Amino acid sequence: MKIKLLSILVTLWGTFIFSQKSFSQDFDRSSLPIKEPARQTYKELDARDAKAPARWDVKAPKGAPNVVIILIDDMGFGASSRFGGPVNMPVLDKLSNEGISYNRFHTTSLCSPTRVALLTGYNHHSNNAGSIMETATAFPGNNGIRPQSITPMAEVLRQNGYSTAAFGKYHETPPWEISVSGSLDRWPTHSGFDKFYGFIGGETNQWAPLLYDGTTQVELSKDPNYHFTNDMTNQAISWVRFQQALTPDKPFMIYFATGATHAPHHAPKEYINKYKGKFDQGWDKVREETLERQKKLGLVPQNATLAPRPKDIKEWEGLSADEKKLFTHQMETYAGFGEHTDHEIGRLYNAIEDLGVLDNTVFIYIVGDNGASAEGTMNGLFNEYTYFNGIPETVQEMLKHYDEWGGPNTYPHYAAGWAVAMDSPFSYTKQVASDFGGTRNGIVIRWPNGIKAKGEIRSQFTHVIDIAPTVFEACKIPAPKTVNGIKQDPIEGTSMLYSFDDAKAKERHTTQYFEMFGNRAIYHDGWYARTIHRPAWKQKPDTTLKEDTWDLYNSNEDFSLTNNLASKNPEKLKELQSLFMKEAEKYHVLPLDDRLLERLDAELVGRPDVMGKRTKVTYGEGMKGMGTDVFISTRNTSYTITSEVEVQEIANGVLVCQGGKFGGFSFYIKEGKPAFVYNYLGLETYNVQSDKVLKPGKHTIVYDFKYDGGGLGKGGTGTITVDGNKVAEGKLTKTQPGIFSVDDLADVGTDDGTPVVDYGTSSHFTGKLDKVTIETKK
Repeated sequence: MKIKLLSILVTLWGTFIFSQKSFSQDFDRSSLPIKEPARQTYKELDARDAKAPARWDVKAPKGAPNVVIILIDDMGFGASSRFGGPVNMPVLDKLSNEGISYNRFHTTSLCSPTRVALLTGYNHHSNNAGSIMETATAFPGNNGIRPQSITPMAEVLRQNGYSTAAFGKYHETPPWEISVSGSLDRWPTHSGFDKFYGFIGGETNQWAPLLYDGTTQVELSKDPNYHFTNDMTNQAISWVRFQQALTPDKPFMIYFATGATHAPHHAPKEYINKYKGKFDQGWDKVREETLERQKKLGLVPQNATLAPRPKDIKEWEGLSADEKKLFTHQMETYAGFGEHTDHEIGRLYNAIEDLGVLDNTVFIYIVGDNGASAEGTMNGLFNEYTYFNGIPETVQEMLKHYDEWGGPNTYPHYAAGWAVAMDSPFSYTKQVASDFGGTRNGIVIRWPNGIKAKGEIRSQFTHVIDIAPTVFEACKIPAPKTVNGIKQDPIEGTSMLYSFDDAKAKERHTTQYFEMFGNRAIYHDGWYARTIHRPAWKQKPDTTLKEDTWDLYNSNEDFSLTNNLASKNPEKLKELQSLFMKEAEKYHVLPLDDRLLERLDAELVGRPDVMGKRTKVTYGEGMKGMGTDVFISTRNTSYTITSEVEVQEIANGVLVCQGGKFGGFSFYIKEGKPAFVYNYLGLETYNVQSDKVLKPGKHTIVYDFKYDGGGLGKGGTGTITVDGNKVAEGKLTKTQPGIFSVDDLADVGTDDGTPVVDYGTSSHFTGKLDKVTIETKK
């Protein structure tokens, strides 16, 4: 019996092994999904009398490398130590010594546009991402919906036998699709990634982030030492170890896009303290020091000079003692944030090294998705949401938070002068697509099996749309011609592989347009024509699009764009202006749209709005994580909140809330008493609370707010009634005219994220919550 059983097992095992043998991998990879062979038919009745076919599956090309793409947020060309900056980033330094660095690599000057360009190999307007998703319009090139004729790199790799994962910031999903109603087509796990762990929007609180695992919201960590960069690194390490343990012969692709160093600048105290006193010399001197280091490192020509500091940025020596004290600490915090991020990237690097697969891993470290951010305005910000609400913060008010700057009780940003310094040797910053300060970023590539050079610099003009075709060529996978039967647009980027081991290779990416909010430029064969339409710290341009003045530079000889040749060579300028218009038409850049705050109004610009013109919505318990695009707006208007509840004992918890610690409202019950709190930008609170405890049973609890009117951000009177009887009333002297938060969102029956108010033990409602209806009134 034992012998017979053994014989059967051996037969089954042999059949299994045979069935695992793949068909020849000589199939057509240019059409996705790769077509499977026709299924065989049989005449045999008994499976024992028939021969099973070989197992068919898709495997990556033999020897295909793993791919790791690191993307830092909001870090300028002159920030990191590798590119001459003051922020110590030893992991980046190590990779550059073992690989190659590019000193003429470019991005789009803004978050979402750079990310879609990176992950597809197509220009951002071709992806309909002319700006961030939150400012999408109805025009092609700006509508926020990736066209079917463009397929993300991760999806191409996945369908060619790769395991794919994304960790950190995504910011490619249109905000009106961030809900259970979707569509989910533009979420990471529907855009080529098997695994996603991170946040969907443009920024997050590093101490208390709103996260998703796939499309499921993650409960906030209770760890007092929690920091998101550490968390996402742990998740990435866990995933790659798991993937390699199960399928060591299957290559992987990891997209590791940190929320750092985008505001809020949140860093562990020990990292901030490393930079104590290191920026006392101020941003003007830091710019000079950075340029000198860049020259010593061979990153810029020896004759390069600093581009002029923009006239709106104050001279450091002219600042007051209080301004210098605050501003230096802002930069100490940012630098600590940057070094901490590099440390976490090092942990991921070491984990892959421990797996023994690092030599055949293309490790691409991109130091910034755009230039450093000047969105902190001239003084920096204790709470970044004051900027989005048009509420100025004074230096004296911010100094009150000096000791806690960068910690959980702040949501900070630095002064614009530091952004200019972090973009040295250039003049401008993030958002300014027409200056290299907004678009030139450092990049380091390490791949021992594919790059022989070590510690060398490459100076060919390259762009973020070149990453995907570089990966495709390294992996021996073609950009698809058709996907799901839909013809694909020809890939727009140029592979950088030609330059990996040839520093003097002739440049192949010879023409590239740039455009963001009317700031525009064109690069062609070293020449560069541009116009500065609006710097990032201004909400409106000084001139119309037709009145803009253009400059002309020979960027091959003028690294930092300091010698304007427009008057000396008007014919070349005219030629390039004409070329810009041709490229702009070709890639859906036209018509230009320089509106900024107006583009936040979905109805005005024709962007989808889940709420539309509805004035009444009913929500139920369990609905949470609702962003501003999927939750009814109570800003600058009168409204009522009606809650149907049932309590059996002394109840506690939230009925409905929106926002968090840095601004928001909450309608809740505390110790059985209905209450409403309005948290004004984390600066002051208004409370309306009943002194009567709810009796056991069913109740209708209403908060009615009558807006004073007379403009935006005005106050009003709030009244609470229980079963038609008034139990509390209070006056709000002012309200926030703009958003509360992009990651502390609206919840029903709980307050996830940072709390709007201290609820005591838990924000979860302890009674039965049937429904909550919010109705706005004019």
